[in-house]
Amino acid sequence: MKKYFLITLISLLLAPGFKAQENNNEVLITIDSTKITKSEFMRIYQKNNSDSVIDQKSLEEYLNLFINFKLKVLEAERLGLDTLKSFVVELQGYRRQLEKPYLTNQSIDESLIKEAYDRMTKDVKASHILIRVSENASPEDTLAAYNKIMKIRNRIIKGESFEKVARETSEDKSVKNNSGNLGYFTAFQMVYPFETAAYNTKVGDISMPVRTKFGYHIIKVFDTRDAVGKVKVAHIMKSIPPESSPEVAKQAYDTIMVVYNQLKEGADFAKLAKKYSDDKSSAARGGELRMFGTGKMVPTFESAAFSLNKVGDISKPVKTAYGWHILKLLQKSEIKSFDEMKSMIKTKVTRDSRSEKSKSAVIAELKKEYNFKYDKKKLAQFYTVVDNSIFSGNWSAENAKNLNSDFVWYADKSLNQQWFANYLEAKRAPDKTVIPVKEYVDKMFEYFVEKYLIQYEKTQLEDKYPEFKYLMQEYHDGILLFDLTDKMVWTKAVEDTIGLEEFYNKNKNKYMWGERFNGRIYTCSNEKVFKKVNKFLNKESNQSLSIDEILAKFNKKGEKNLEIEENIYSKGDNKIIDHYVWNIGTYNENNSEAKIVIKGEKLAPSPKKLDEAKGLITADYQTYLEDEWVKNLRKKYKITVNEELLKTIK
Repeated sequence: MKKYFLITLISLLLAPGFKAQENNNEVLITIDSTKITKSEFMRIYQKNNSDSVIDQKSLEEYLNLFINFKLKVLEAERLGLDTLKSFVVELQGYRRQLEKPYLTNQSIDESLIKEAYDRMTKDVKASHILIRVSENASPEDTLAAYNKIMKIRNRIIKGESFEKVARETSEDKSVKNNSGNLGYFTAFQMVYPFETAAYNTKVGDISMPVRTKFGYHIIKVFDTRDAVGKVKVAHIMKSIPPESSPEVAKQAYDTIMVVYNQLKEGADFAKLAKKYSDDKSSAARGGELRMFGTGKMVPTFESAAFSLNKVGDISKPVKTAYGWHILKLLQKSEIKSFDEMKSMIKTKVTRDSRSEKSKSAVIAELKKEYNFKYDKKKLAQFYTVVDNSIFSGNWSAENAKNLNSDFVWYADKSLNQQWFANYLEAKRAPDKTVIPVKEYVDKMFEYFVEKYLIQYEKTQLEDKYPEFKYLMQEYHDGILLFDLTDKMVWTKAVEDTIGLEEFYNKNKNKYMWGERFNGRIYTCSNEKVFKKVNKFLNKESNQSLSIDEILAKFNKKGEKNLEIEENIYSKGDNKIIDHYVWNIGTYNENNSEAKIVIKGEKLAPSPKKLDEAKGLITADYQTYLEDEWVKNLRKKYKITVNEELLKTIK
């Protein structure tokens, strides 16, 4: 409920018609010592009233609502609710979400989203060769890996088969099964630098070495095609375990051919999947697999799936590293439009390494905006006090105790060398990779600077972006309003059973039943039974018998001659009662032979019991509590409205 409440609050804030009037700072409302300007009131008023012409009556009504709102928020602050840990943590959580768009480069984000979509409209078929080298490798190891991959590339350029060289040299463990062939893939399926190199390499060409977190790659692009979208298939698999004997392999083939021939003769695919498929997880569902796109299955399986054109088409047996498969097409969908996919792509971009481009651009902008400077000589002093113990987690800031000068400056801030020393100690982590200390210190210094620039930028958001300031104020007030209203109204109405009962007793005549009918509906299977039931019920003593006693009389030996329904009915509850008791509407019997007997009495209008209308009564009690609360707040606080200024609002 709280989340919905705050989302509604923010959606109102973002509604059309918001026209801030920052130039108008005259005080319109004073509540005790709290002053509210005309511009603040107008901002809230205009976001909730998009009409260009201001109606004076609606303005005054809204003024009262606004004052009530401010009274509740002010009361929450006076009670210290804004100092509670729960409030602070919750507001900080919302702030972290609201900050994100202001800490990214919007133009780069948009270009990354568009680039990703453009790539998603194309599939690339490529192979690669990998020479592994750690991200934190020394310059010597990095150069050695680069020279090694370049020698491999030169072999291929001179005419050797890519597949042969891949099997001989690639350090990707899957090469023994695929000779480096990755099949078709699309955006977000490879790490970003690899993806970029693949999409920027022409068909038939070999890329220059590209560095990823895994090492150096060279990529050969074999084909590009329009994106094939996604498919959903069912399959029947006969597995061939690794290192199986020829006899086992032949048995799998013979079985899959038996199944295929049965399918050609019209056998049910799902039934055969349950009977024969070795993929037990899908066999239970008739062989059905989840929908998938390119790059999600082994190439031969994927190729067979996407070659099926019509729903219901069945493939010939297909061989993969896992065994033999027969596929049936269940569903096929093309890639959606950019507008339809933009939100999803945006989310993926923020979680992908490509988002670092946006982050780097922001840091560069902040350095320029805040006149960032640092003393290179004082940074270099860390090259002598940091040693290899930092890679085993044993380095301490105590080693840099003599370094105590400011060495970084931005805006009106400065950072001391000791801060960086403490940062290095806090961030130390045992790592098998040992790199030159200078390279490590420089890298950590960039992270250190980034941390403080972003941290400072967050403190400036309210001053730089009025819309952010308003959003934060709305969340602040919204959380306080919810918390105090919950305490004073919503939860109280539910938990205050004595107060609720007193409210009900004073207002019970507001919750009335209309005229009702208390009785039974006797449905007889035919005319003969109808006459017997009618005669039986004409005796008053029989009418007082229980339903079970009457049914036992007429439904002997499992017969269903009579059905009985008993209830208290209001108009509209039951069409049979409406027809026979109040002559409303018509009753069309499903069984023309069936006959109806009605016995009972009309009940005069009467108050509903508390339990019979508790939801409605509780809601009214909440309204009553809120009205009383607002009355008390208006008595507690002195409220002054600048009537002359109010008249200027048009």
